[in-house]
Amino acid sequence: MLRWSIIFLIVAIVAAVFGFGGIASTAAGIAKVLFFVFLVLFVLSLIFGRRGA
Repeated sequence: MLRWSIIFLIVAIVAAVFGFGGIASTAAGIAKVLFFVFLVLFVLSLIFGRRGA
């Protein structure tokens, strides 16, 4: 999940450099959503991983 977030962030940066504003904003939005989903899943795995031990 974090890998996809980084890929979309790189796509957004490259698109912004070349002047594709719509593609850059869309890719940045997707990267942001994926990053927050990754964070939530990471925190949940930490919480439930501790409970099992």
